[in-house]
Amino acid sequence: MFGVLFPNRSFPMDISMFSQIDTFHWILDMSTFVGEAYDQVSEICIFLLNSFTLPPDKALAVYIQSPGSPFLFCGAVTLSRPSAVLSLPWPETGSGGVLALTAPDATPLSAKIGVSVEDLATLPSLDVTAGSRIERLAMKVGENLFNFMQSFCGVDGSKLVVPMDILDRWFKKFQEKAKRDPEYLKSFVI
Repeated sequence: MFGVLFPNRSFPMDISMFSQIDTFHWILDMSTFVGEAYDQVSEICIFLLNSFTLPPDKALAVYIQSPGSPFLFCGAVTLSRPSAVLSLPWPETGSGGVLALTAPDATPLSAKIGVSVEDLATLPSLDVTAGSRIERLAMKVGENLFNFMQSFCGVDGSKLVVPMDILDRWFKKFQEKAKRDPEYLKSFVI
């Protein structure tokens, strides 16, 4: 059905390492894999196996759960995207207003990775890196504009004063650089 591996930490593991909760839900108890050092596992690679056919409107969603915290969506794979390397942003233990519970023998509950078959339409965007790339791009373009404007600033009391045409001048310069050097815009995305 599916397999996972933790980059630099494991060999590929198949579904047999997970506890099956029901027909569409599986859980991997991280304590059996890394003990209490679950938060040092920062990525998971999940992939569909060739023998598994997932309906086109379904996805295999991946969630993480720190002890005492709710599950957090990390990403998913589909037939059109049969594998993915997903970041595991482990929430702090007990975050989200949920009490950190202990089992009857007083050992802390362990962190878990959950996998479930879900409707594709109900999941957040699967392009999880697009948001961070866009944010980085916006920050770098904004920083470029700020640096350009700063070189023309004057001070009037507690206000910075810039020429009225500063945005036009910056934008024209920005466009000209992008036209001359195709690598210029790529430097903003890295």
